[in-house]
Amino acid sequence: MNKTALKIVISVAVLAVLLFSLPLDELWGAMRRLPPLVWLGVLGGFLGGHSLGVFKWRRMLGVGRADLVPRDAVRCYSAGLFANLCLPSIVGGDVLRAVLAGRATGRPEAVVVGSIGDRLCDTLALAGLAGVGALLVRTSLPGWWPNVIGVLLIVGVIAAGLFVPLALRRPLDSWPRKVRRPVGRTLVALRKLSRSPGAAVSVLLMSLTIQTSFVLLNAWLGRSVGVDVPLEVWFFAWPMAKIAGLLPVSLGGLGVRDATLGAALLPFSVAMATGVAVSLLWQTVLIAGGLIAGAAWALLGRGEASIEMLRRPGLDGGSAS
Repeated sequence: MNKTALKIVISVAVLAVLLFSLPLDELWGAMRRLPPLVWLGVLGGFLGGHSLGVFKWRRMLGVGRADLVPRDAVRCYSAGLFANLCLPSIVGGDVLRAVLAGRATGRPEAVVVGSIGDRLCDTLALAGLAGVGALLVRTSLPGWWPNVIGVLLIVGVIAAGLFVPLALRRPLDSWPRKVRRPVGRTLVALRKLSRSPGAAVSVLLMSLTIQTSFVLLNAWLGRSVGVDVPLEVWFFAWPMAKIAGLLPVSLGGLGVRDATLGAALLPFSVAMATGVAVSLLWQTVLIAGGLIAGAAWALLGRGEASIEMLRRPGLDGGSAS
């Protein structure tokens, strides 16, 4: 079984377990409580966040000296956002986006390095939000949950403090052959970021702004279907679910992200079915946003030729991460 098939199996299996173990009337009832205007507002906020994402990604490419005109930046970014619907991971969309931008700029390697730097900033922003959220919610958690979160935070900080310096100093030829290329590109991206601290800070701040806006949008969704928890809970639960969805074990995070959000909200007296319902509603926003991005990609041109890239072997979501 290849990696893509395995990811599909995992997503289907997790979703099947959720649907068979949760009360469907409660799940469907929570989803039906969402007013259509709220859903449209969340979709608008999602598209607005990704509009800033276009500027952020273009700024990051500039660090690697890959200059992309605004029209091409929107076209390539839209293609990547649309590809997230049909490729096996979020990183798969990054691959298509980088391929198109590489052709437009004539500097494919610089585009790949810049895209990796952009993804690193997004991941760091998510981790930072999750850490701050975890600290804020510790005092409101019952039983042994505060101790678990405290231990996880300490272990995470220690692991990052040890791993990152060791990874930067480790010779490239000492890494396994299969990961040398992505590791090398990641190290180059980190070095370029360190040489452009102003750009790095601005990109990180934009990443924090975008991810914070997505947290607030999910909190809005949750409140609209009856999830009554403090806002800081969402700054803990949603980034954790998003990070779980980024792991290369499922089809674009489907199933894994939903189960993680439901589990993260459980300690705050939110029924698992309601938490999963919020995540599935967010999934409908992702699908609609991806389809709108696909329309933008087609309208901005070269859509038909670029679709052929989706059919080429090698764009399986793992070659640029």
